[in-house]
Amino acid sequence: MSQTAAPRRLRVGMSLSAHYEIGADARAGLRETMEQVRLAEEVGLDSILIGHHYLTRSQFLQPLSTVAFLAAETERIRLGFGVYLLPLHNPIALAEELATVDVLSGGRLIAGFGSGYRKVEYRAMGVPFEERFRRLDEYVPLMRSLWSGEAVTASGSFGELDGARICLRPVQPGGPPVWLGAFGPVGMRRVARLDASWAVAPNGDLAEVTDRMTAFRETLAEYGRLPERDYPLLREGCVAPTRQAALDTARPYLAQQYADYRGWDHGATIDDLLAGQAVVGDPAAVAERLRAYAEIGYTDVILRLQWTGMPHRDVMRSIRLLGEEVLPALESVPAGSGACGPSAVDGVSSVEGRQ
Repeated sequence: MSQTAAPRRLRVGMSLSAHYEIGADARAGLRETMEQVRLAEEVGLDSILIGHHYLTRSQFLQPLSTVAFLAAETERIRLGFGVYLLPLHNPIALAEELATVDVLSGGRLIAGFGSGYRKVEYRAMGVPFEERFRRLDEYVPLMRSLWSGEAVTASGSFGELDGARICLRPVQPGGPPVWLGAFGPVGMRRVARLDASWAVAPNGDLAEVTDRMTAFRETLAEYGRLPERDYPLLREGCVAPTRQAALDTARPYLAQQYADYRGWDHGATIDDLLAGQAVVGDPAAVAERLRAYAEIGYTDVILRLQWTGMPHRDVMRSIRLLGEEVLPALESVPAGSGACGPSAVDGVSSVEGRQ
């Protein structure tokens, strides 16, 4: 696998909301999106992830094209998917596409994959919904073998290969790091079995995300996997000059977002989210929370800074405060510095059907 050593400090990225309301000017929306991307790179954020869906009730920029576009518009920041719906696609075609994007970006790609949860997408693509997890198990090792330059002989749901190679190799040895989304213990075990990084879901307080880290590291050891890899954590986020301003900004949009998650028993009220799960507050409070995640052992925290209806100016304020006030406060606390760190192991709408 492509493994990544723990960074000097916690890496902080953003989940990009690259979709626009029906009837809105998509080009105007794209201009605002690009302002966010350019500011994120300017102030030192470390990564940008883009989601993936089909047949949405919004003007949704498809992530593969968008990441390729961002590769040409940025120089340093890592780019990837949070997450790409791998089971809906031919893995050979996607392996070549992602190798291309890794070359275009100079080796900055993060291959974030997941199964998805919307049956309408599977019906539209002619892929049986019940095969989604099996196809993840099938496709991830196949893509890695192709990225590594191996001659692959295999057959499966994708077709047949007889000593096949792809000649365009990714810049990153062995291919881009694979982050897999998973919500429960079954999915977490799949991540460990596939020797990937677990993109931990945005729900759960500090105790819960600590327990997830411990369980994942124990499962990695059970499968004989080395601990060195990215440890990403997905969170909701909002930063403002004062705690109250951040709460007032986030509350209505975050409440509506989670009210729309009708199929996901996330077990959180808006007060739970704001108090213990989301990263919402003034720069000092946000830095303190991020420092706690680093001490647990997380190497990357990806913050979704915009929810449906939130004004662009509020997103820009969060990005600027993260770069100018929060990141400097994290310099003295390296990621993975706590007891659960890498050296310790010798460890959109409804989301039904997630593991």
